[in-house]
Amino acid sequence: MAVLAHAEAGEIAARLRAIPLPRHEDLRAPEHGLVMLRGRVGGDGAPFNLGEATVSRAAVRLASGEVGFGYTLGREPEKARLIALCDALVQSREFGSLVERDIIAPLREQLMTRRKQAAAETAATKVDFYTMVRGEG
Repeated sequence: MAVLAHAEAGEIAARLRAIPLPRHEDLRAPEHGLVMLRGRVGGDGAPFNLGEATVSRAAVRLASGEVGFGYTLGREPEKARLIALCDALVQSREFGSLVERDIIAPLREQLMTRRKQAAAETAATKVDFYTMVRGEG
């Protein structure tokens, strides 16, 4: 689900068009709202309310009965519906391996490539302070 949440809605939709989708219906129409973000002092200390974030959600049921749920940060209700559809399809015996192979695996590879590229760009700006010479008189 994390791979789908980090992917672009257009990428998910394009990959879904490549497979024959079964009949499905929206159990919960795509919508967006707010959630409270909670933090902890020092990672394990007292909890506090950090702020609010916009989240989109949806629920889809396949004709065969599988139910999928989709959540994503931001106001992207269509992306939440696509994630919910993928969640339901993954649970299906007929479509599970197909969705993993043709949708999730390629998106995971794209995500990992983008993360490696960002890490390389960040590493290029690293400053090693131990190599600096102290200027004592």
